Amino acid sequence: MPPIDYEAEYNNRARVPEHAAIFARWQKDAAAYREEATREKRAELGLSYGPSQRQTLDIFAARGARNTPLALFIHGGYWRSLEPRMFSHMARGVNARGVNVAVAGYDLCPQVSIGEIIDQIRQAVLLLHRRFNKRVTVYGHSAGGHLAACMLATDWKALDPKAPADLVPAAYAISGVFDLTPLMGISMNQDLRLDEKQAREASPVVWPIAAGRVLDAVVGGLESSEFLRQSKIIVEAWGKSGAETRYEAVPRTNHFTVIDPLSDPESQMVERLVALCRRAEGER
Repeated sequence: MPPIDYEAEYNNRARVPEHAAIFARWQKDAAAYREEATREKRAELGLSYGPSQRQTLDIFAARGARNTPLALFIHGGYWRSLEPRMFSHMARGVNARGVNVAVAGYDLCPQVSIGEIIDQIRQAVLLLHRRFNKRVTVYGHSAGGHLAACMLATDWKALDPKAPADLVPAAYAISGVFDLTPLMGISMNQDLRLDEKQAREASPVVWPIAAGRVLDAVVGGLESSEFLRQSKIIVEAWGKSGAETRYEAVPRTNHFTVIDPLSDPESQMVERLVALCRRAEGER
């Protein structure tokens, strides 16, 4: 077999030449949803959870729901690009089904390390728990999928003895990277600055996972073989450790279009995510 061309396998923008048009659509849809939620007094934008300007949460409340579950969405961009305001509409689908959503920002590489980003998102989760006194279902895309898995495997008691051990009982990771070692040899590592030790420490596929945690690893059916592999390996590894894991390749979607169903309240993706959120609240 020829060696794997990791540069090509992980270059999603090159694999999807129309990515700029997709990003423009996201910007437009996100702005429209922020305007809608603000007009309806369902939005709290720019809540700080840390000292830097990017450590913020935009909170979108569901309309008139009681005993509302809570979810956190984390955007992608290979830990080094994009911003949360591009993804406000990722709250639309579950908002319409009675789930409150926070959309997180975080500092970017190379200004910070991936390990520091993981710690930032942990602080965002803890702030949400302290404010709402609820468990948090975490969903994310690409780098956000990686971070969602990291939240699922976090030892919350070590960070805050008052937090429940299962503060994040479920994660829905879309097109995530869970083994970071292949990224060491490609051009983006000039920003990520991973060495072997850092790559392994930031790879949730090798972290312990508590039995009973729930992970969905979802990927676009048109994505590279490496992205398909990444989702399969964490489902296999964590499934063997007693987690409840599920793998899905969404047909006819690429690395970017795979998240489009999140804005559709009637999509199967939103239906599954809402079920995970209600389960976290102990609902049936």
